[in-house]
Amino acid sequence: MLVDSHCHLNYPELQEDFDGVLKRAQTLNIKTFLTISTTLKDAETVLAIASNNSPIFCTMGVHPHEVEEEGVPTIEDLKKLTLRPKVVGLGETGLDYYYDHSPRDLQQQSFRHHIQVAKETGLPLIIHSRDAEEDILGILQEERIQDHPRPGVIHCFTGTKDFALKTIEMGFYISISGIVTFKKALALQEIVTHHVPLSRLLVETDAPYLAPVPHRGKSNEPSFMVHTVEKIADLKRITPKEVEDATTENFFTLFQKAEKPS
Repeated sequence: MLVDSHCHLNYPELQEDFDGVLKRAQTLNIKTFLTISTTLKDAETVLAIASNNSPIFCTMGVHPHEVEEEGVPTIEDLKKLTLRPKVVGLGETGLDYYYDHSPRDLQQQSFRHHIQVAKETGLPLIIHSRDAEEDILGILQEERIQDHPRPGVIHCFTGTKDFALKTIEMGFYISISGIVTFKKALALQEIVTHHVPLSRLLVETDAPYLAPVPHRGKSNEPSFMVHTVEKIADLKRITPKEVEDATTENFFTLFQKAEKPS
C-alpha cells in the first residue's frame, strides 16, 4: 500500500474528475491520501472531502503565500479546527522568501502560531520551505520544536543537504515529490541517495502540481506517484516495494491520528 502524503484534492483540476482520480490511484495500490489546506476560508471544503471519503485525511493551516490576504491565523482558530476527526496535521505552513507573496514578518508570525498549536495538540506540522532555511531553523529552535515528539515533515523537499540533516536531527521527515524524477534535479537526487534514511522518508505528489516524468507538464494526480517511488528505489538501489512499505509505515508513525486501512 502507498500513501500520497501531500495533495490538494479540493483544487479544480482534481475536482473535475474526482472519482476517476481516486479510482486510478487505488488501482495502483495508493490507498490513503492527505489533502492539504492552504487557507482557512476553504477549511470546510477540505474537511468535507476528508469526511465524505474514508481513505482521505486532511490538515488545517494557512500557506505562507496566503497570509497577507487571509491574515495570520489565531491560535484559537487553529486549535478549534484540530478537534475535527479527520484533521491529522497542521499546515501547510512555513516560509517562502522566493516569491514573497506575503510580508516576511506575517509569514513568520503565522509559522510560529502553527508551531505553538502543534506542540499543544501533538499534531505534526507540514512545512513549506523556499529560500528560507536559516529562518525556518531559527524559528523552530526558538519555539522549542524539540519538545514535540513527532514534529512533522518538510514537504516537497528541494533544500540543501545541511537543511535535510538538521531537520532530520530535529525529528522531521523528508517528503519527496515528482521533482526527484527531473533530469536536472541532481542535487536532490544526491541528497535522497545518501542523506535521507529510508526511516525518515515520505512520498507525495503535491497534486495538481509537479507531475513526475513521464507526465511532466501535465496536471498531476496521485496515481502518478508510482514514478516517484520507482525513481527513489532506483537511487537507493532497493525495490519499489521497500520504498512503499517504509514510506507507508512512516506516514502512520508520524500522522498517528490517521487510521490505517484494514
